[in-house]
Amino acid sequence: MSDTPYILILYYSRHGATRKLAQTIARGVETVTGIEAKLRTVPAVSTVCEASEPVIPQEGDLFCSEEDLTGCQGLILGSPTRFGNMAAPLKYFLDGTAAQWMNGDLIGKPAGVFTSTSSLHGGQETTLMSMMLPLIHHGMLICGVPYSEQALHTTHSGGSPYGPTHLAVHQAANQAANVQLTQEEQDIAKSFGKRIATIAMKLSRG
Repeated sequence: MSDTPYILILYYSRHGATRKLAQTIARGVETVTGIEAKLRTVPAVSTVCEASEPVIPQEGDLFCSEEDLTGCQGLILGSPTRFGNMAAPLKYFLDGTAAQWMNGDLIGKPAGVFTSTSSLHGGQETTLMSMMLPLIHHGMLICGVPYSEQALHTTHSGGSPYGPTHLAVHQAANQAANVQLTQEEQDIAKSFGKRIATIAMKLSRG
C-alpha cells in the first residue's frame, strides 16, 4: 500500500454523471505534487430491507472502507440530487461513521462537495448544503469554489461557489444521462480538486 497522502473522493453515481465529475476532480487533485486522489464509491441500498452487496463491485471504483476514510488528508463527497438532497446510499454510509466522529478522525481536514442534476434548477445547491452538514459535525473545514475561478462567471450549465456541479441533460425518457462535461464544468472541477489538495498539503505541513 502506498504511503502517499491522498484526498478521498467519495461518491455515489447511478447513471455515471457524478462519477465523471469525480474523475475530473481527481485530475485536479493530482496536479498537486506529493498527494494523490483516491476514488471510492458506496453500495446501493435496498428499498425494502437491508441487503448485502459483494465486497468488490462488479465495475467501477471500490467501495469505501473505514481505513480509506480515517486515513485521508481531505475528503470530497459527491452525489446526484434526490429531491434537493443527497442520495440515500451516501447518506446511509455517512450514518455509519459514528466511530470516526467519536475518535475525531476527520477534525481539521479540508472537505468539499459536488453534485449532478438532470435539470438546471433541480436542487443543486441544497444538495451540496445537505452533504456539508455531516462534514461540519465531523469538524472538517468546508471549502467551496472562490470567484477567482473564472469559469464561475461564464458557465451556463453546472458550477457553484458551494462546489462543482454538472447538468446531466437527458436526451429522452429512459435514456442514460449525457455525461459529457462542459468546458466550464471541467475547469471548475479541476480547480476545486487542486484547491482541496493544496490546502490539505499546507495543513499537513503546519
